[in-house]
Amino acid sequence: MVRESMEFLKVMFKRITPLQAIANELAEAEMELLKAETGVEYAAALVTYNKNRVKRLKAYMAEINKGDEHAGN
Repeated sequence: MVRESMEFLKVMFKRITPLQAIANELAEAEMELLKAETGVEYAAALVTYNKNRVKRLKAYMAEINKGDEHAGN
């Protein structure tokens, strides 16, 4: 148990090489890119959804106004 703890501590406090530091930062950057791309996809879907919603509501409003014009005649 003590030996395992000592080995764990050695690994935790071991100095990493510049190449390992670059690899760690690259992995972090790739994860952040994936998160950002997911956000862009979500935002684009919201834009499409709301454009379609506005179009549908405007068409519905025009249909109702058209009916009101005929009722007034």
